Amino acid sequence: MFALPDQVAIDALFNGSHADPFSILGLHEHDGVLWLHALLPDAGDVSVIDTKTERTLATLERVDARGFFSGKIPRRKNAFPYRLAVRWGDASFDLQDPYRFGAVLGDVDVWLLAEGTHQRPYQVLGAHLKELDGVQGVAFSVWAPNAQRVSVVGDFNLWDGRRHPMRLRRECGVWEIFLPDVAAGALYKYEILGAGGHIELKSDPYGFAAELRPGTASKAAPLPAVLPSSDVRRKANAFNAPISIYEVHLGSWRRVPEQGNRWLSYRELADTLIPYVKELGFTHIELLPINEHPFDGSWGYQPLGLYAPTSRFGSPEDFRHFIETAHANGIGVLLDWVPGHFPTDAHGLAHFDGTHLFEHSDPREGFHQDWSTLIYNFGRNEVRNYLTGNALYWIERFGIDGLRVDAVASMLYRDYSRKDGEWIPNHLGGRENLEAIHFLRSMNETVGVARPEAITLAEESTAFPAVSRPPAMGGLGFHYKWNMGWMHDTLEYMQQDPVHRKYHHHKMTFGMVYAYNENFVLPLSHDEVVHGKGSLLARMPGDTWQQFANLRAYYAFMWAHPGKKLLFMGAELAQGREWNHDDSLDWHLLDDAVGGPWHRGVHALVRDLNAVYKAQPALHQIDFDPAGFQWIAHDDAENSIFSFIRKGEAADEQVVVLANFTPVPRHAYVVGVPQAGRWTEILNTDATFYAGTNLGNGALEAEPQASHGFAQSLTLTIPPLATIYLKRVG
Repeated sequence: MFALPDQVAIDALFNGSHADPFSILGLHEHDGVLWLHALLPDAGDVSVIDTKTERTLATLERVDARGFFSGKIPRRKNAFPYRLAVRWGDASFDLQDPYRFGAVLGDVDVWLLAEGTHQRPYQVLGAHLKELDGVQGVAFSVWAPNAQRVSVVGDFNLWDGRRHPMRLRRECGVWEIFLPDVAAGALYKYEILGAGGHIELKSDPYGFAAELRPGTASKAAPLPAVLPSSDVRRKANAFNAPISIYEVHLGSWRRVPEQGNRWLSYRELADTLIPYVKELGFTHIELLPINEHPFDGSWGYQPLGLYAPTSRFGSPEDFRHFIETAHANGIGVLLDWVPGHFPTDAHGLAHFDGTHLFEHSDPREGFHQDWSTLIYNFGRNEVRNYLTGNALYWIERFGIDGLRVDAVASMLYRDYSRKDGEWIPNHLGGRENLEAIHFLRSMNETVGVARPEAITLAEESTAFPAVSRPPAMGGLGFHYKWNMGWMHDTLEYMQQDPVHRKYHHHKMTFGMVYAYNENFVLPLSHDEVVHGKGSLLARMPGDTWQQFANLRAYYAFMWAHPGKKLLFMGAELAQGREWNHDDSLDWHLLDDAVGGPWHRGVHALVRDLNAVYKAQPALHQIDFDPAGFQWIAHDDAENSIFSFIRKGEAADEQVVVLANFTPVPRHAYVVGVPQAGRWTEILNTDATFYAGTNLGNGALEAEPQASHGFAQSLTLTIPPLATIYLKRVG
């Protein structure tokens, strides 16, 4: 039964230590009388207005000089809608009282949150614009089960934690309140009196928008509407589709020097980046993490606002416009996603309610030594739901085509980058992180069932088995895995002086030994052009001609190799310097007066590689089955030549590929081919178009001379440091 508040309770409200403000504030019946109590720090007079009749029903008495008001409501026995007329100094305000509204969370949501099975917790947690009892406002809900008190603070209440303490739903550990008249764009945080008695200001883990750094507040924003599934996008992401990914850091793709070297907005990028990607023929854009993050230099890989597109480039609506523009141009959008760790910034998830809520308490499990970040506690249902819900959020609410999951290897192993004694074995005594494995499987399965058009891709650098196999087969459930081994081996080969390459021949062929263990993406990513590695061009040996020829031959070898393709921005320009996130790409290199024909040649080659790749089913239809590939000669180490056949689903869909990784042209080179008839070059990286020497073959008739196990062969010229594609005509 309700009891009139005593001084102890009033003091607790003003001290910000009362755990249940709704038990005191608002309307309450006591001994048959309806009382109203209001906490309005520093207010003068307070009157109660009946919303229906607009009559003033009572004037509340100030029972505490700091601003606690109390009074009886005459001739009323039941709760009713009311407003408060409040005077502060010389100003008067007509206010809705947050403490007259009922619970924010419904019973079903409370039950799902308590059980830890809410697949889309973002639908109820966070800040939601809504209407209650005919009043517009924002419903705030935050999971902080061990906090002693939680308040919403913002620019609407002077950031004063005494004004709007929240109600605790003990069944699920969620604090909630509806604040009338708060609108979209309002800045807010949660003031949390933690389990240890310390007060922290925290951004909203489920905030849909955030203010521009260095500010760290969340921003009230509408929840984007659900987008329908798309068969078009599903086909574009399929295993037999051509997938060529342009990886982009939005802040440094292009800048505006005449305006303080500023970056482009989401809408400006929609108008410039999308047409550029379309012109070059890429099928997908992959964005380095765009979740809100405090430090530019992290490139987004230390996110603190998983549910908020970074405000650096605009609003959530602007970001959704970017994605819609990409789709309208036939381009998919993939996001780099970081569910493995988060930074220690005080306004973030760390020690959220005064306890280790999102992270492990033991640093041997919860602290990532490489990045000085905290590791999610994947053993908690609420943490897994937070992350899985986030995956669905981007796909369902923004239309994202897929998530590239960062640093999967660091999630899979408890001893990742740790010495003996610095890690704790799992309950079976092993090194695998069983909870993280369970999370990845369940996340992939949930996404696959809910949005079958979307894909997930793993950046995983170890030999962990079946990363891209379904959970039912014992796999992790990813659609694709980055082939880090192929990338390391082939780049190591390309860095060798051509005279020594014959001793490293296996580096280019070894990838086919395990090519069908996973569904691979071949990545030449941002990681290969940072931290002193230099650009891809700078890693090619020789003089200028040889460097560019090497790079062109390597790209064409990659585009012909089984596996989907990924190229980081700037590589298509053959940029000579290492990537710098604070600067624009070196677009001036495409000016012949600056870069000569060399850079334009590589740029044109990338465009043509994508065009041939999409036009030739043999180059993309069968990437993950041995039926799509056949060596002609993998053992010509003396000449550093590789020759193979790519095959499509139709028997006559075949492309013969030859790559010469020495600067010596090979004349009268005999190579067996699978079909008689006329063969023609459909791509030659040594062509004049690409600033090559223009050695080539044009069209050739197969001769009835057996070679390499075939009944017929071609005698041709293989240009120096070049790759050529041949196809049978007619």
